[in-house]
Amino acid sequence: MTNTQIAKISLITIAIAWGATFLPIQYMLKNINVPSFLFFRFLISAILLWIISFKIGIKFDKTSTKFGIILGVFMFLDFMFQTYGLNYTFSSTVAFIIGLNVVIVPFLMYFIFKIHLSFNAILGAVMAVLGLFLLSGTSGLRLGFGEVLSLISAFAYALHVVYTGRFAKACNIYILLITQFFTMSFLTLIYALFFATPSKNSLNLFGGFEIWLSVNFVYMIIFTAVFATVIAFFVQTKAQIYLTPTQTSLILILEPVSAGFIGYFIGNELLSKAQIFGAILIITAILINELNLTKFIRKFTRRIF
Repeated sequence: MTNTQIAKISLITIAIAWGATFLPIQYMLKNINVPSFLFFRFLISAILLWIISFKIGIKFDKTSTKFGIILGVFMFLDFMFQTYGLNYTFSSTVAFIIGLNVVIVPFLMYFIFKIHLSFNAILGAVMAVLGLFLLSGTSGLRLGFGEVLSLISAFAYALHVVYTGRFAKACNIYILLITQFFTMSFLTLIYALFFATPSKNSLNLFGGFEIWLSVNFVYMIIFTAVFATVIAFFVQTKAQIYLTPTQTSLILILEPVSAGFIGYFIGNELLSKAQIFGAILIITAILINELNLTKFIRKFTRRIF
């Protein structure tokens, strides 16, 4: 098995695993506001990864640190604009717009790095967007304030994917992730202190920064920090050494597919026929991107004509 094949399988596993965290995180956010939760999640992740890197003798370097900070800013913009967007429009609309990164990524690759788009990439992206539209269950789109905020989040996410692909090949992955996580925790702390609204179930520490005094909070922070952050982002970053950002964004769109089916089978949530068809379209889009469709069409037309 090649490194590329291993990277694809690993990324698919991570996308499915991220989808599995939707239900427990949704429960968590009923008891603590988003930036406070993200602060603890990414701070613990940064500390854990720093301890690991210290044990194996990895030293900080300026390039990895600088690029990690840049990725941390992109990640913060993605999370925060997405959260703000949810206050002004439907969650299904936000989910669809965020998923548009699957189209944004290949075009960013073209405009920033002059990498031309393949037919497979364009077809796969279009099918994935259509599938995501059906899966999200949104009935229509209007360009309101919430939609604009969600679109900014989608661009931030796309930039994170694009530049992770570039930086992962030139940096130490441990340092890249540690500085990224510390940047994320610092920015979410600032946001929580001055802009967040305290929830009813947590202990307010200062401003909008709070902590949920519960054993469940400890369990969830450890779970999300270890599995959904340290391991997941390490695998994604490592995989992007061998995969293009376009391949990465298309595979990661399996996350809402996974979340939808887990919500259906475990959370007793309903999935319509249109949503199931949307999930099938997304999976088909990924398969199309992996197949040499252009070569197949040429062979097929030669046989006919």
